[in-house]
Amino acid sequence: MRPLVFVCSLLALSACDTQVESRREALQPRQGGSAPIQTAALTPAGAPLTLSPETDAGLQTAASVVELTTLEGQDAKIFGTAGGDPAMNGLYVHIAFFIDPAQGWRIFRIGDFLDYRVLRAAPGVVDLELTESVMDAATQQIGSQKRRIIVRWTPGEGGAAPSAVTVTPSA
Repeated sequence: MRPLVFVCSLLALSACDTQVESRREALQPRQGGSAPIQTAALTPAGAPLTLSPETDAGLQTAASVVELTTLEGQDAKIFGTAGGDPAMNGLYVHIAFFIDPAQGWRIFRIGDFLDYRVLRAAPGVVDLELTESVMDAATQQIGSQKRRIIVRWTPGEGGAAPSAVTVTPSA
């Protein structure tokens, strides 16, 4: 009986939409991560299923995403991928706008920083506080500084993804 239930469960799950990012109402990410709930260890109740590594090259890029901020009420998100020099910044920060399920997202790279924080988001604008590595030319010592920028865009016709984004320094 259990193998039949297992096979039926797998068939039901395989019918699920795996393209979560293609939906306009994608699940909201957990903000800032969270510690696991500490409960008693689970007890096995069946045979284990051995998984094989995924081979889709796109998943390598997806796994590099280490920070994600959805922009409420907009088909947009800001995300950071790991991959730069961790001694000097290393978080590639992007803003992405959903086009449609066939084309996916239009992505603009904002820059390479240590971290970002969204200060304010409104239609067509996001204010960011950036933390970035800087090197003192005289001492060759690496330090960090904070600065703020304004990211602006004008949606395309009918609210379509913008064709350009501007980044303006702020005081």
